[in-house]
Amino acid sequence: MNENRGNLRLGVKLRLVMLVFLQYAVWGAYLISIGRYLAQTGLGSQIKWFFITNGAVSLFMPALVGIVADRYIQAQRTLSLCHLLAGGFMLAAGLYCLNAGQVEFGPLYSLYALSIVFFMPTVALTNSVAYCVIGQAGGDPVKDYPPIRLFGTVGFIISMLAVNFISIGGVQMQDSYTQLILSGVLSLVLCLYSLTLPQCPVGGAKAERSIRDAFGLSAFSLFKVRHMATFFMFCILMGTALQITNGYANTFLSSFSSNPAYADTFAVRNSNALLSLSQIFETLCFLLVPLCMKRLGIKKVLLMSMTAWVLRFGLFGLGTPDMPGVLLFVLSCILYGVAFDFYNIAGSIYVEQNVDKSMRASAQGLFMMMSNGIGATLGLICAGAVMDKFVFKAVAPDWSKAWFIFAGYMVVVTVLFSIFFKESKSKKNS
Repeated sequence: MNENRGNLRLGVKLRLVMLVFLQYAVWGAYLISIGRYLAQTGLGSQIKWFFITNGAVSLFMPALVGIVADRYIQAQRTLSLCHLLAGGFMLAAGLYCLNAGQVEFGPLYSLYALSIVFFMPTVALTNSVAYCVIGQAGGDPVKDYPPIRLFGTVGFIISMLAVNFISIGGVQMQDSYTQLILSGVLSLVLCLYSLTLPQCPVGGAKAERSIRDAFGLSAFSLFKVRHMATFFMFCILMGTALQITNGYANTFLSSFSSNPAYADTFAVRNSNALLSLSQIFETLCFLLVPLCMKRLGIKKVLLMSMTAWVLRFGLFGLGTPDMPGVLLFVLSCILYGVAFDFYNIAGSIYVEQNVDKSMRASAQGLFMMMSNGIGATLGLICAGAVMDKFVFKAVAPDWSKAWFIFAGYMVVVTVLFSIFFKESKSKKNS
């Protein structure tokens, strides 16, 4: 009996590994490389809108779709439906680019945005399905899911590398609309795969939550607590940095192709592969956060993250694709693990430690809203204005000046955080 149960647990884990692998492979196919393609089609100044959509949609669609999965349609079927629509629209975006003589912003963005509307809820839905399946199999979601989730990052990295190294018609996918087609196809594959997963029943305690709870609005009461209010305000300021390099780093590296001295360097021809180092080191840093939190506390950990963001941007401004300048790009990618994980994971842990159990989910939703929603959206709007001024609409593009502006901004945020944030010593989750 125990042996059979062990085999069942292994089988469940493998099925969930495939789920998260495909989920993040869909994203990795275009997220880092779409800016490079858009710049080459003359839409460089519009890159910001493709990434702003991610943050704006995250403010409402995950909560709305979550209510549907809780109350009306089983989560695995809701996940399948969302990927059917997301994949269909992304595939349509790629086919539009294939058939268009000149790619126009309006049609491409409309199809892309419709895809994102249905894709962004699938990130949370994948977590919900995994938790449900693990629970039904007698596992512990807190213990069993994190190792499974790491394979999502593996899927993201492999998808990035495929887009970098695969060429179709002599053109790398990172320079082509084919990255959109790949993402759409993977999404449709996941649409079918989701239907093979165990059923996740609707109803129960979660189904009774209100719209207010689903959007995390009840957690706004935390702003009455001074240290939490300060923390969430800095979440907005920190969140502005989260998507800038996703939107512009690949475009920046590809811009060196206009210089014959750099055109054939590895960093320019294989920018997606170089940038995949960011995700690789993000995976490694994932394991360091709890240890650093325990020994250093939230303030020092977040200061490390902010300092890493300063260096991340600054090194982009200083680097060049040849040796030894390319080593600065490599170091920037290594630091991304500290910059991203030490903020996102440590911030989530801090929220968990300082709120009552009754509002854990709402508080985590508020954390994501402040950083990945409001913060990231504002950051991309401002970053887009900077890039238009110094790069896309400038007579003489100056990428370095733009990167140094972002680095300077993070210096200011770091100094303000060190002055105004006072760490709480209470732990309310026990």
